[in-house]
Amino acid sequence: MYSSSMQDHHQHNKYASQGVPGNAPSYVFTGVQSSTNSASRHWSTGLCHCCDDPANCFITGFCPCITFGQVAEIVNKGSPSCGESGALYGLLMVTGLACLYSCAHRSRLRGQYDLEEAPCVDCLVHFCCETCALCQEYRELKNRGFDMGIGWEANVDRQTRGVASAPAVPTGMMR
Repeated sequence: MYSSSMQDHHQHNKYASQGVPGNAPSYVFTGVQSSTNSASRHWSTGLCHCCDDPANCFITGFCPCITFGQVAEIVNKGSPSCGESGALYGLLMVTGLACLYSCAHRSRLRGQYDLEEAPCVDCLVHFCCETCALCQEYRELKNRGFDMGIGWEANVDRQTRGVASAPAVPTGMMR
């Protein structure tokens, strides 16, 4: 697709346009980010790129309430907790209404990061591809510097102490 030098240049320009030096994703997440132009930003990964994070893909496939709880805690800035959100999601799975609950969180996530409503409206994405949508939201927050395993409070604590996340390691074939 691109030569490695073109990829490096593209990555640098991508992060430089977000005000982030170098090639690492931003770890700043305290407020709502807005775009300087009227166009929405693209998701960092595609809806069907679940295997970009095989561990999360596996967990979401067998117990989506865990992934949903982690995403919801970050999107809701800690209240309700991961466990509470995941438990409610699990109860709603029994009724078949979990996709409506998770759809609202996808909309909130998109609003916080000015992400495009793609590939279609949020509720349709969750109704047709629930596990793929949850995996994409998880990867989006992870790519924005959140450590999804430690929750909101610990991420805020890490940010206030100035602890940077580990640099992103590109996946796929490398030269």
